Amino acid sequence: MESELRYERLAGELASLIEQGVLVHGDRLPSVRRLADERRLSVSTVVQAMRRLELRGLVEARPQSGYFVCRPPLPHREPAARSTPEAASSVDISQRLVRLMQAGLQPGVVPLAAALPANSLLPIAALQRLYAGVARRYPRLLEGGSHVDIDSPQLVRQLVRRSLAWGGPLAADEIVITNSCTEALDLCLRTVTRPGDTVAVESPAYYLMLQLLETLGLKALEIPTDPRTGMSVEALELATRQGGVAAVLLVSNGSNPLGCLMPDDRKRALAALTASRGIPLIEDDVYGDLHAGEQRPWPIKAFDRDGNVMLCASFSKSLSPSLRIGFVAAGQRARAVALRKMVGSGGTSPVTQAVLAEYLASTAYERHLRKLRRAYRDQVAAMQAAVARYFPAETRIAQPQAGYVLWVELPEGIDCTACLTQALAAQVAYVPGELFSASGMYRNCLRLNCGNPHTPAIEDAVRRLGAIFSAVG
Repeated sequence: MESELRYERLAGELASLIEQGVLVHGDRLPSVRRLADERRLSVSTVVQAMRRLELRGLVEARPQSGYFVCRPPLPHREPAARSTPEAASSVDISQRLVRLMQAGLQPGVVPLAAALPANSLLPIAALQRLYAGVARRYPRLLEGGSHVDIDSPQLVRQLVRRSLAWGGPLAADEIVITNSCTEALDLCLRTVTRPGDTVAVESPAYYLMLQLLETLGLKALEIPTDPRTGMSVEALELATRQGGVAAVLLVSNGSNPLGCLMPDDRKRALAALTASRGIPLIEDDVYGDLHAGEQRPWPIKAFDRDGNVMLCASFSKSLSPSLRIGFVAAGQRARAVALRKMVGSGGTSPVTQAVLAEYLASTAYERHLRKLRRAYRDQVAAMQAAVARYFPAETRIAQPQAGYVLWVELPEGIDCTACLTQALAAQVAYVPGELFSASGMYRNCLRLNCGNPHTPAIEDAVRRLGAIFSAVG
């Protein structure tokens, strides 16, 4: 831990000198050996610091010459919140999205579309050992199954313990273990809506949420969303004055695709507003553990005094997408959600619940999260720097505060949906912005996955995308 702090401290000091203009483009940094001697650090610690600066696009290594300050990236502005349609829209994105995801998984295509973490960042070997150990110690977990006792008490206990850091604790009897965060969201929507109802969502909104609305025959009312502070509480207040909204569905911590983090005062106001109007609030907190700041942000659930907030999450982004395990803390609707879970998919894998409970009970998860958050911060920063280098000059780039996706807004007139065919031909996939809107907004926007270490192949893929967009801009 101390060596991690040392290389981070050195990287921060050098970055500050570059940002202040003390070190400028072309300046050669002191050699690794000299820095190690002068700062009384190991060579490996200095190399780690330099690697971090490389990922941020601040320095570059030149063979046989050392490290040099890079030309600063092109200045860029952040996207701004857009006005949204006043009427709710039917959703029709699933078929296009499925085709895109299938194309993005073809061999040789650089994985910038699906928001998946690199396997190298995940504790897969540790989880495999736990699976083997749990299977030996509890052989009866594979005998039979239950549609009644669906939640592992050990896992529920660990979730309650973890919720102490979320402004909790959650109540054990409101937690339902699910097969994923997606199932948790689906159960919540089925519990509080009927086909034809309207659900208020962020704009742009995570496309999977829009797919759920489409599947359930629900309409989406897009609410303006600030790239820094999240869904506009003021706009939602206006939109719900006359009723007609059956639920609110959003990501308050690390909104996908913007990466925004709603401030606590707005979370408190949103919890109070929806409770006072009897509108269930369904919150996806899958990125809460992957914040870029010093402290774990509280979910809206922490400000819920009425049991109106239904908090959903999973461990697919932090441990492994293949675990297929999540949960919902459903508040006053916990029994209704649990009943739907029982008669629907039944219990979530008892083996996986036991594995996750043991992993969370150790100190391994927090150590892993610290490492993972640093990796995601570096990878997002590297992608931002690459986009600033290669995309058209008027490009706006989001500043994510959690998660590992990057929202990019190109100059008006560039149609990212139309450009996708060229991108796939160039072996690069991304998600065009219109798939994050029920009404088809954001055609000049795209989302990039930053879940993989920023390799030369990814850098070159961003360069190819930039060339495509510049040619049509």
